[in-house]
Amino acid sequence: MTENHQPTKGYRTFVLILLTIVYGFNFIDRQIVGILAPFIQADLNLTNTELGLLIGLAFAVFYTTVAIPIAWLADRYNRVNILSIALATWSGFTALTGLATNFVQIGLARMGVGIGEAGGSPPSHSIISDMYPKEERASALGVYAMGIPIGIMAAYFVTAALIGASSEDVNWREIFVFLGVTGILLAVVVKFAIREPVRGAMEFGDHREIVKPPFLQSLKTLLRIPAWWAMCFGIAFGSFVSYSKSAFHTKYLVTLDPNFDFQTLVIILGFINGITYAGGAFFGARLADRWGKIDIRAYGWLPAISIALCLPIGIAAWWSTSVEMNLIFTSFFLIFMGIYLGPSFAIAQTLAPIHMRAMSTALFFFILNMIGLGLGPSISGWMIDIFKASNGEVESIRYAMTVTSLIFIPSIISFLVVARKLPQDWATAEKTNRELATEGSND
Repeated sequence: MTENHQPTKGYRTFVLILLTIVYGFNFIDRQIVGILAPFIQADLNLTNTELGLLIGLAFAVFYTTVAIPIAWLADRYNRVNILSIALATWSGFTALTGLATNFVQIGLARMGVGIGEAGGSPPSHSIISDMYPKEERASALGVYAMGIPIGIMAAYFVTAALIGASSEDVNWREIFVFLGVTGILLAVVVKFAIREPVRGAMEFGDHREIVKPPFLQSLKTLLRIPAWWAMCFGIAFGSFVSYSKSAFHTKYLVTLDPNFDFQTLVIILGFINGITYAGGAFFGARLADRWGKIDIRAYGWLPAISIALCLPIGIAAWWSTSVEMNLIFTSFFLIFMGIYLGPSFAIAQTLAPIHMRAMSTALFFFILNMIGLGLGPSISGWMIDIFKASNGEVESIRYAMTVTSLIFIPSIISFLVVARKLPQDWATAEKTNRELATEGSND
C-alpha cells in the first residue's frame, strides 16, 4: 500500500491472483462430488435423487443462509481474517467428506463445507472492490470469476492424477482428504500474505470512517434496486442449468460410453473447463467494461445474448450420440456460460453502497445458490429418477436435462430487464457513494 492508502499495481495483482486461487478451491471442493458421482453413488448406494440433494440442497441451504451474517461481519470487521478462517473450515469438512460411510454422514460433511464456503466470496468481493476503481471492477471481478473454471479444471486434473492408471477402483476418499489438507495450508498463506485494505479507498481516496448501517437497513436498501434484483434472478436461473449439468455430466458420459477411458475423460473435461469457461469469463468481463463505457446497458445485454446462445447448444450436447460430439458442444456451451460472470459480479458491487458490498454479494449469492445450486441438481436428479421409470439411463438424463435447459428462458428475460433498469440504478449508486464520500470528509 502507498501512503494515501492506494494499493500498488503489483500488490493488488498479487492479491487478486491469490483470491482467485482461493475461489478456485471453493469450486474444487464443490465440483469434485459431481466428477466422482458414479463412484460415490456406487460405494454408498445412493439414488439419483439423493445424489442431487447431496450436490444441491445439502450444501446450498447452509452455504446461502450462513453467508448473510458472515457478510454483515465482513462489512464491519477484518475481511482477511474471516476469509482465512472460512477457507480452513470448508477444507476441513472436505477432508471429513472422504471419511463418510453413508448418506447421512456425507450429507453432514457437505453441510459443513457449505458453512465454510459461505465466508469465501463476500469478503473477497469487498476486498477487490476496495482495490480497483469502478471503471476496472468488472475486469478485476472477471479475473476473480475465473476461479470457477480454474477450480473445476483443477478438480478434474486432481481426480485424473489420483485415480491412477485404472479407473475400475477409484479411491474417491483419498481425493477428498488430499484436497482438504491442501486447502488448510492455503488458508495460512491467505492470513499472512494479504493486508486488510481501506474500505472505500477507490471512492474516497483516503481513509475515512464509514458509518455501518443496521442489518435490516442494508437489506431494505439493496432490495429496492430493480437492476440488482433482475441480475440476481438472471444469474440464478442460468446457474440452475449450469449446476445441473455439472452434477450429472460425468455420470451421463460414463453411461453413454462405458468403454471410454475414465482417466482420459476427466483430463479432457479439465482442459475444456479450464480453457473455454475461463476464456468466456475473461472475454465477457473485458467486453462488458469496454461496451459499458459506450452504453451502460451492455452489462445486461451481454449476459442475455450469451445465455440465449447457450439454450440450443446445451440441449444439442445432451442429445449427442457420442462422447466426442458431446464434448464439442460442451466447449461452446462453456464459453458462453462464462461470459455473464464478470458483468453480474460488477453489477452486484457497483450498485451497492460502499458500506454494503459484502452484504450485496451475500444476498446475491443467496438467491443465486438457493435457486441454482440448491434446486438445480436436486430437481434434475429427481426428474432423472422419474423419467427412468419408463426409459433407459441415458434417455432419462436427456429428457431431464432438456427440461432443465428451458430455465434459461427466464434468465434471458431477467437480463433484458437489467439492461432496461440499469442506467437509472447505476446513476443513483454513483450519487449515493458521492454523498457517502462527502459525509466521510465532514466527519
